[in-house]
Amino acid sequence: MSISMYSTSIPVFKQLLNALSDVLAKAEAHVTEKKIDPNALLQARLFPDMFPLVRQVQIAADFAKSVPARLAGAEVPSYEDNEQSFADLHARIQKTLAFIDGLSAEKIDASEALEIVLRPGTPKEKKLNGQTYLLGYGLPQFFFHVTTAYDILRHNGVEIGKRDFMGAY
Repeated sequence: MSISMYSTSIPVFKQLLNALSDVLAKAEAHVTEKKIDPNALLQARLFPDMFPLVRQVQIAADFAKSVPARLAGAEVPSYEDNEQSFADLHARIQKTLAFIDGLSAEKIDASEALEIVLRPGTPKEKKLNGQTYLLGYGLPQFFFHVTTAYDILRHNGVEIGKRDFMGAY
């Protein structure tokens, strides 16, 4: 039995990006209410060798746009990674949602056997079929960064829970 590559990807990316945007709104309200410098959260990390919140959100958005773009055979849009505020992160998420909304379900659904090359031309080059790329690489990477962003905020006292992480489904 085959799966719908579109149904397995786009709705999931949209659900969690919207939830991440809502969580960021709660974080912004938290810093306002507690009179905390927003950078205390935006630059917070779970551990010194991990990326801060801003970078976690950037990478989550990157996977949400690049995975379905590659599956659809579309060019992956390039973002500058210059976000410095909650408003900037919201804008990046909205830009990503608008991009993936424009991708063709038919092209994504036809991508199960499509060859995806990760790190082309490098010693770390890896070739995956579309389904393996989506299920074994793209979605887990996306989940990792969304979860880490959530964890950074929760660890720093933002009152969020599992329902916030999951969003509307």
